[in-house]
Amino acid sequence: MGCENIEFDQGWGEMEKGIEKLKRILAGEKETPFTSREYMTLYTTIYNMCNQKAPHDYSEQLYDKYKKTLDEYITSIVLPSLKDKHDEFMLRELVERWLNHKIMVKWLTRFFHYLDRYFIIQKSVPALNEVGTTCFLNLVYEDVHPTVQDIVLSLIDKEREGDQIDRALLKNALEIFVEMGLGQMNRYQDDFEARFLQETTNYYSRKASKWIEEDSCPDYLLKSEECLKKEVDRVSSYLHSSSETKLIKKVQHELLVVYVNQLLEKEDSGIKVLFRDDKVDDLSRTYRVYNKISQGLDLVANVFKQHVTIEGTAFVQQAEEATSNQASNTPGGHEQVLVKNILELHDNYMTYLNSCFQNHNLFQKALKEAFEVFCNKTVNGSPSAEILASFADHILRKGGSEKLSDEVIEETLEKVVKLLQYVIDKDVFAEFYRKKLARRLLFDRGTNDDHERSILSKLKQQFGAPLTSKMEGMVTDVVLAKEHQSSFQEYLRNNPDVHPGLDFTVTVLTTGFWPSYKWFDLSLPSEMVKCVKVFKGFYETKTKHRKLTWIFSLGTSHINGKFEPKPIELIVSTHQAAVLLLFNASERLSYSEIVAQLNLAHDDLIRLLHSLSCAKYKILNKEPSSKSISQSDSFKFNPNFTDKMRRIKVPLPPVDERKKVIEDVDKDRPYAIDAAIVRIMKSRKVITHQQLISETIEQLSRMFKPNIKAIKKRIEDLITRDYMERDRDNSHMFRYLA
Repeated sequence: MGCENIEFDQGWGEMEKGIEKLKRILAGEKETPFTSREYMTLYTTIYNMCNQKAPHDYSEQLYDKYKKTLDEYITSIVLPSLKDKHDEFMLRELVERWLNHKIMVKWLTRFFHYLDRYFIIQKSVPALNEVGTTCFLNLVYEDVHPTVQDIVLSLIDKEREGDQIDRALLKNALEIFVEMGLGQMNRYQDDFEARFLQETTNYYSRKASKWIEEDSCPDYLLKSEECLKKEVDRVSSYLHSSSETKLIKKVQHELLVVYVNQLLEKEDSGIKVLFRDDKVDDLSRTYRVYNKISQGLDLVANVFKQHVTIEGTAFVQQAEEATSNQASNTPGGHEQVLVKNILELHDNYMTYLNSCFQNHNLFQKALKEAFEVFCNKTVNGSPSAEILASFADHILRKGGSEKLSDEVIEETLEKVVKLLQYVIDKDVFAEFYRKKLARRLLFDRGTNDDHERSILSKLKQQFGAPLTSKMEGMVTDVVLAKEHQSSFQEYLRNNPDVHPGLDFTVTVLTTGFWPSYKWFDLSLPSEMVKCVKVFKGFYETKTKHRKLTWIFSLGTSHINGKFEPKPIELIVSTHQAAVLLLFNASERLSYSEIVAQLNLAHDDLIRLLHSLSCAKYKILNKEPSSKSISQSDSFKFNPNFTDKMRRIKVPLPPVDERKKVIEDVDKDRPYAIDAAIVRIMKSRKVITHQQLISETIEQLSRMFKPNIKAIKKRIEDLITRDYMERDRDNSHMFRYLA
């Protein structure tokens, strides 16, 4: 016995009863919930109406009826309920209606579930859930979303101004924009987010233009940081998470990027003042807020760099002015002050770099570039490398004039080495330092070997062995020289017959380690000739393979001057002593006679005679009496010379060694360039011209910045000397010749 077909009207009549009950439940009327039996009856009705044979398969008609039911519900119930509501009340009504709509769709899809399982798949039509959302989209959302957008933006604006709002309501309202996208974000982005971001831009643009005029830099940054926190909180409370990056970027741009220079350079509260007043918290906040902005730290680091450059350059200018005005009583005193100021500046900004800027590489680079600007300036013709070498020399000579403790000396030397990293011409520093080291080792009895070795160790660690190898040899030489002297004294005790009758000390040095000194074939007084002969005899017992070259210009002599008022011990150079001893045999000597007897160059003799007859101590009388030496002058011993001291040091006029040091460095640089090129060619075998230039610069940058023209010249020279050759087929390619 077969089942009878259900006619459409009959079946739909049953469905309408269930739908009406659902509407009453949603309207909040007194109604019992659906029982399982009721649900199964409605589901079975749809099932049966869809499983009847044509023409009684009503699947398509039921699919259409499903949509019409929702349309009618929206038109008759939802839209009228929204029409008379405004502002927040309208928003609340919409949220409630959308919630009800979703409940209705949920129940209807359960009743019509059989359509979802078969009909929709067979016909490739939208699923029931999607149809439900589309109905609301077309009839409600499209009509109200401009108004909803206005209401939501108005509420956000109120909240930004400090009012309390219903955040849960906003969250539910904005979820409608998301859900209307049916899995896509286009509705939320186009119908809400785009305008929201524009309104945000406008809002913070207005705020920024007001705050920048009224607030100090710290207050402005404090407000900005607070605003950013609130916007992040806004996202987590009711905006979609995808808005966060875009929103924060807009706020950051308006508050922190647009006015960055004006903000950080505020006259009474900008970054300059923050540094001056040690405002660590405010500087840390500056770093924090700009660190979150793409390339934001570039802006702050640039201002930081400019500020440090200005401060450092100001110290250099002060030193220049002090020099020209002779403000300092101590020769070179202004340069000592300059280095102290720069070391202190470096300490201060390193503290900021670590504590406020988290040692960020951008700020490291900014600090380096700033210091490189003023650490490579000259002061009154003195290159920075010379100034730094002089400062180190000042500290190492018995702790400087301040008599510093060992700990402070070590700490200061450490800082000097750090400062040297900013000096481009480190080879110039090394040469000046070597000259001064030589004077300390040879003439300064108070030199501390531990400090000397310590700074050399620091320099070697920081800049490599080539910078310090000669200097380390000098320090070792002086130790060995003391051993030689002890052996010599023992030799004299064992051979009393060869004793020259004078106490004398010889310091034997290795030529390659020490600076080059002018050598003279000085005709020594007989007393000194005997000393030299005795030491040669001793040295030949020690070694046959080394030749002694005597640099008398570095020697010191103690001479007893028998003056009529009282005898005075004169501490003079060997050359000065040679001049004075001539007057033991002659009462008067002309300039030309002295030249003939000593075999000295005119420039050197003029300097010696000036120190003995025209300077502070007039041990010789000059005829005619004047303040300069002429080749027609004659000289006599001054028997009436006297001084309140019983021992005096007769200084020589200072010689400006700067020009010679620079010349020596310039002579050495071609060899350094040659060595670098050969090392690279040995390693690479074949290399392009551009690569060779760049690698040579990179290798030599630890010592100096070579001129590209000089590198090209050295390449050509090495080609002619068969160290390398150009490729026959490519003139921009070089080959190493083993």
